[in-house]
Amino acid sequence: MSGAGTTAASGRSASRGRIDKRQAILDAAMRVFAREGYAQAGVDAIAAEAGVAKPTVYNHFGDKENLFRQAIAADADRALARNMEVVDQLRSEGDLRPMLEEVGFRLLQCHCDDRSWALRRLLYAELGRFPDLIDIVRGRASDRVTEALADRLARLALAGRLRACDPAEAAEQFAALLTGPMEARARLGTRQVPDDELRAVAAAAVRTFLQAFAPEAD
Repeated sequence: MSGAGTTAASGRSASRGRIDKRQAILDAAMRVFAREGYAQAGVDAIAAEAGVAKPTVYNHFGDKENLFRQAIAADADRALARNMEVVDQLRSEGDLRPMLEEVGFRLLQCHCDDRSWALRRLLYAELGRFPDLIDIVRGRASDRVTEALADRLARLALAGRLRACDPAEAAEQFAALLTGPMEARARLGTRQVPDDELRAVAAAAVRTFLQAFAPEAD
């Protein structure tokens, strides 16, 4: 029994180690690709940054092109998790305006963090070479966040907190009001936008959003 238990524990440890190495490679790849671009990024540099041997990278991902797609997908998954935590704070009860402003502010923090800007700059730079990247990012992150936001806005409309509307359209409008000003303000991520400025953008977005979607009585 002890032998079987030791073997099982050893297997779990090996599996955990493989997962940890894979994640380390993905994180390192994203940093190197963001810093150097796809064409200039070398697998040897990625391996060194990850602290693994170069053959280990190939064992996990096959080639640089697949590693690039997998790194983009992993960062999209990370962005999805962060954004979904924020959208979950949008509830049917509570003071609507400050709740929308806080959710808007938190969504802007997600939108403007360094890794999110790095992901978007890579998309802009490499979309001609990898046109499927936009589908990877939209399918794994942005479309799902918009759908979750639409679901929350639909609940608010059913509760009479917003006027009857197409929730998908309302979610698109809210997201556009939030993120629309940010490329110019952040200069594609080369300027750190302070929190008080993010809060001001969120407040302006909510003010405009409620002019369009607040119930008539409000």
